[in-house]
Amino acid sequence: MKKNLLLTALFVLFTATISLAQDNTSYRSSLKLMMQLSGSEGAYKAAVNQMIIAFKQSQPTVPAVFWDEMTLEMNKVALDQIVDLVLPVYQKHFSEDDIKGIIAFYKTPIGQKFAEKTPIVTQESMAAGQVWGKSIGEKVVKSLQEKGYLKQ
Repeated sequence: MKKNLLLTALFVLFTATISLAQDNTSYRSSLKLMMQLSGSEGAYKAAVNQMIIAFKQSQPTVPAVFWDEMTLEMNKVALDQIVDLVLPVYQKHFSEDDIKGIIAFYKTPIGQKFAEKTPIVTQESMAAGQVWGKSIGEKVVKSLQEKGYLKQ
């Protein structure tokens, strides 16, 4: 009796594990597609390229062919590595149906435009944010000086 109960419990655990792995594979595929359609893949590859450029500048004696090979190798796996890293984060906040809805959006003309324009909008927004941050910093310094907390 105990042996049958143990076998049944193990079977249920095994079945649940396989089911979870299949769900995870499906979710991972959906997440990867979403990142490709949204332009995130391009952003990750651009980040890899920037890192390689920085390494290349710090190691000028290393032949260019090494850096070219390294760039290709890193870009080949970049998206898969990022997907694996962020998968638990997305699963925590979005169902697979949510991800599929986002994919559907990115397949529309406005979704494609959004993906295309996001990098430049982000860049321009960051520049605007720097101007805003500078003005706040100046106001805080001025107020500190006026109140006598900071010498001029």
